[in-house]
Amino acid sequence: FLLAGHPVSGLDQSEDAIAAARERAARLAPALPPENFRVGEVDALPFPRDAFDLVVSIALLHFARDEAHFRRMTDALWGALAPGGLLVARVASTIGIESLVEPVLGRTCRLPDKTTRFLVDLDFLLAETARLGATLADPIKTTNVQNLRAMTTWTLWKPPAG
Repeated sequence: FLLAGHPVSGLDQSEDAIAAARERAARLAPALPPENFRVGEVDALPFPRDAFDLVVSIALLHFARDEAHFRRMTDALWGALAPGGLLVARVASTIGIESLVEPVLGRTCRLPDKTTRFLVDLDFLLAETARLGATLADPIKTTNVQNLRAMTTWTLWKPPAG
């Protein structure tokens, strides 16, 4: 996206990750303001509403503390997405490894890879799709990573304005 000249922005909790993103952007797209890359929390996005045509969230939502936190994060991502835009999220799930996860509390589970994550399933993602007023842009797809974890891709269209 940087090489193609798109106005890329980024957010991470880590100052080091943001410094690295700014450095890469300075090399690949020198006209892009470094302020486009910010340290922050996704449930308090420092970007305006309807700011982006594409929002990509990779390996973020499974760090939710509970369903309310998951919804605050998805609501923030959805709010930053312009009408007619696309949200692409990759999140840990139970899909295909249901019998291998150990429940901890609510949707938080211990995975066979020994990590603990907030895990979604198909019904939860479909319910969240409806709650957001979204349309699936692509069927929900899951990759089983050697029965250690499952990573699901959830891709949503935001309805156009009007």
